[in-house]
Amino acid sequence: MSKYLFAGGGTAGHVNPLLAVADRLTEREPDAEVLVLGTAEGLESRLVPMRGYELLTIPRLPFPRKLNGAALRFPQRFAAAVKRTEQIIREREVEVVLGVGGYAAAPAYIAARRTGTPIVVHEQNAKPGLANRLAAFLTEHVGLTFSNTRLRHGRVVGMPLRREIESLDRRASRAEALAEFGLDPARPVLLVTGGSSGARSINRTINKSAATIVGAGWQVLHVVGAASDIGPSDLDGYHVLAYCDRMDLAYAASDFVVSRSGAGMVCELTAVGLPSVLVPYPVGNGEQRHNAKDVVDAGGAVLVADGEFDPDWVTFQLLTILQDRARIADMTVRAGSVGHRDGADRMTDLVLDAARGTERGAARGTARGNGAASTTEEP
Repeated sequence: MSKYLFAGGGTAGHVNPLLAVADRLTEREPDAEVLVLGTAEGLESRLVPMRGYELLTIPRLPFPRKLNGAALRFPQRFAAAVKRTEQIIREREVEVVLGVGGYAAAPAYIAARRTGTPIVVHEQNAKPGLANRLAAFLTEHVGLTFSNTRLRHGRVVGMPLRREIESLDRRASRAEALAEFGLDPARPVLLVTGGSSGARSINRTINKSAATIVGAGWQVLHVVGAASDIGPSDLDGYHVLAYCDRMDLAYAASDFVVSRSGAGMVCELTAVGLPSVLVPYPVGNGEQRHNAKDVVDAGGAVLVADGEFDPDWVTFQLLTILQDRARIADMTVRAGSVGHRDGADRMTDLVLDAARGTERGAARGTARGNGAASTTEEP
């Protein structure tokens, strides 16, 4: 039975592709065992056990950005996390380590290197993180989501998607989707979402502009996030959800989308062919703007800075797009032209290729030990 350690997590953007590859791998190898290395604080602590995989945890260790007590303690705590991961790899006889980024990835990469375990990397964002930049020097098995990502040994595989997104037929599922959310079949639907935790600035702007959008003949399906203070609305055609666990149906119901440009969201929108206005998260290293580049360049999305996305922009820019059905149809085709639906299969191929490399190396070692592959005479 083959054993794999998948490391990473923290956000849905890391956990969902990890689980998509785990599911595809166990479909292909029913007797394979996938262990997941993460933290007790990340979203993986809930999603991984729900999916039926064993979660092993190490401490959450953000890389220190300034000199303080946490920075002084970091080397010792990081070394302990690596040692713990090495122990897992040896005791559980792990054959391949896959890292997807997040706090657990860096210790896993170093532990894999120390134990001689093959490493596979998946980089979700167009701008790679520090851990994956390190790992790309340790392996040739590096999968990229976006064509503009610069990472050693990288090859574009797309984003591993959940099966329900990967196989979604929006047209066939539309009637079910409209009924699920109580939407009017006669009016087009604008989906607004900031991701699993919401986006305060997008939420505020759409909430203030809801009457204007509805007045233009659209209805709004607004996923505000569980932490949002925006509650249900009495405005007919403005539907507010704290959380949506059926994003496949939300996509099937929708004609246009306003969202952040996290890697997962961009890849899901392009995979199902939904045009959008993308509002990159303004904090961080700018990766969300880079994530949007391919679809924006293709004409399938419009990019707007967070600070510019206000009620005036909605009135004079967004509504202009929403009232142009020919433009929306064209953007739909262009969005779909850059999407990948087979990212999970491509990443699974990389994992299995790394595993086969180990088997080939072991076979060569056995052959040499038996004298079958050696032409050197013993002295």
